[in-house]
Amino acid sequence: MIAVVQRVSRASVTVAEPAHHAAIGPGLLILLGVEKGDGDAQTDWLAGKVARLRIFGDEAGLMNRSVIDVGGEALVVSQFTLAGECRKGNRPSFDRAAPPDVAEALYERFVSRLREVEGVPTRTGLFGAMMAVELVNDGPVTLIINTAPAPVTRGL
Repeated sequence: MIAVVQRVSRASVTVAEPAHHAAIGPGLLILLGVEKGDGDAQTDWLAGKVARLRIFGDEAGLMNRSVIDVGGEALVVSQFTLAGECRKGNRPSFDRAAPPDVAEALYERFVSRLREVEGVPTRTGLFGAMMAVELVNDGPVTLIINTAPAPVTRGL
């Protein structure tokens, strides 16, 4: 499972068909990609990690507060392209991406964990839809979190 986590002052997602719009103020935009082999353990760990990441400033301006600590929100957008493999050729391979039914269930579990277990007000895009995402990255602060170890490659 891969998450691109961005600290934002605001973010929104819009889907034309069917009409859907979600927006947040200060908090986290989380682009979430589910890979083959991901399951409940990875999902639960990642939701907890994201909710507790200390990437918001304290009184001294140091990154010592989490989205929970600052009362921020989260916007979670599914993005299977995060599982894209680009090392060979010029066309990404998405073989590592989980099948849509598995990915959607884990995406929904991730959102539920943020909301219900971690207590982060969370909005979402629409799984599998073409979306327009807008954000104002605060910092900028952008982190990539991968629940699986990076593959060892030779000869690149």
